[in-house]
Amino acid sequence: MTENPWQTLKVSTVYENPWIRMEHHDIVNPTGKAGIYGVVHFKNRAIGIIPIDKEGNTWLIGQYRYALKEYSWEIPMGGGPNELDLLESAKRELKEETGLTAEKWTQIMKIHTSNSVTDELGYVYLAKDLTQGETEFEETEVLQVKKLPFQEALDMVMSGEITDSLSIAGILKAARILGF
Repeated sequence: MTENPWQTLKVSTVYENPWIRMEHHDIVNPTGKAGIYGVVHFKNRAIGIIPIDKEGNTWLIGQYRYALKEYSWEIPMGGGPNELDLLESAKRELKEETGLTAEKWTQIMKIHTSNSVTDELGYVYLAKDLTQGETEFEETEVLQVKKLPFQEALDMVMSGEITDSLSIAGILKAARILGF
């Protein structure tokens, strides 16, 4: 079934800031009953990058995630405004968080990060032919940058040490592409 079985009766914004808009929807569900639905609309796309050097190393970013109240290891990532080019946003994020620039870019994934409550889209790139430069952290970022063999990042996914959905999906897809 590919047709939309939901009917939207009314949509109202209940909260908005520069990054998200939260909506309340009055709906008729697929069984014909009246109901409600909450939707979080993201004003940016999630963009993750898996840099791979000639020795098979990658970089992870460690940071405390406020919403989770936990420290998190992740691939370099950030938000790319919907109106800007995806690749340009990926290049900016990689440089900002790791100091790296890359000559070769391959988009390997498009993912819905949590499609039951949000319309957020995520994209993951493989970046190769790397050059090291200086990081350009944002004022809200206190980041730890870790260079490690790609296999160790894959092991961190498999052991549950990496829990971020974009990082997990991206690392697993990269592992398949890279022959791990």
